[in-house]
Amino acid sequence: MSRMRAISVSAAILSLTSIPLLGRTTPKMAPLGIVITAEHAHVGEASADVGTTIYSGDRVSTDLQGSMQLRAGAARLLLLSSSAVFMDENDGAPSAKLLMGNATFSTGNAHAFTLYASKAAIRAQTDLPTIGQVTYLSEKELLVTARRGGLTVTVQDETKVINEGESYRVLLDPPAEAAQEPAGAGSGNQGPTQGGGGPLRAGRSRFLLVAISLTAIGTGIAIYYALESPSRP
Repeated sequence: MSRMRAISVSAAILSLTSIPLLGRTTPKMAPLGIVITAEHAHVGEASADVGTTIYSGDRVSTDLQGSMQLRAGAARLLLLSSSAVFMDENDGAPSAKLLMGNATFSTGNAHAFTLYASKAAIRAQTDLPTIGQVTYLSEKELLVTARRGGLTVTVQDETKVINEGESYRVLLDPPAEAAQEPAGAGSGNQGPTQGGGGPLRAGRSRFLLVAISLTAIGTGIAIYYALESPSRP
């Protein structure tokens, strides 16, 4: 009898401890953003429509004649034709990794959004309204333009600033002979300086900025209105 009672008590304990397990559900992933314009665009393999919800881990892309604009937290992201990004999160804020093509982001918070491309992380420099444009040329070369406000470009522990109105080719992992030089004009290197605030000593840079002229002003104006127009949702 005592043995049967012990078995019954054990069964009762097991049944009580299993109740929370049976009732436990996997928490639903929080949305990362939403599509606000789309033309010949995709989320994964599916066509993207206005109102489509974007989650961390989604691959977002556009066709040759396509374009798409997303709202992601306090930022907007515009993809032009033949472009693709992988959406993610960084310290609780939306981020995207540019895989190909061209991406433009708009934000008024330096910590609200990060655009990654190859080894580089591109962010707004300040909490002022900022529009940054990045074109993926290859794994070792990007084109970065500060359309409005300044941008920071970071590769590992090295950060340089691109000021408003400037456009640079970003050369990643440059050859040793090219990288052995002081920070050039306009690089805005935020690393340590010599004693007394003098210029940086020559050293191996993880990336180089090569200044180029801005693209046609019409492109900049079109991007500005696409991201900032109050008529858009």
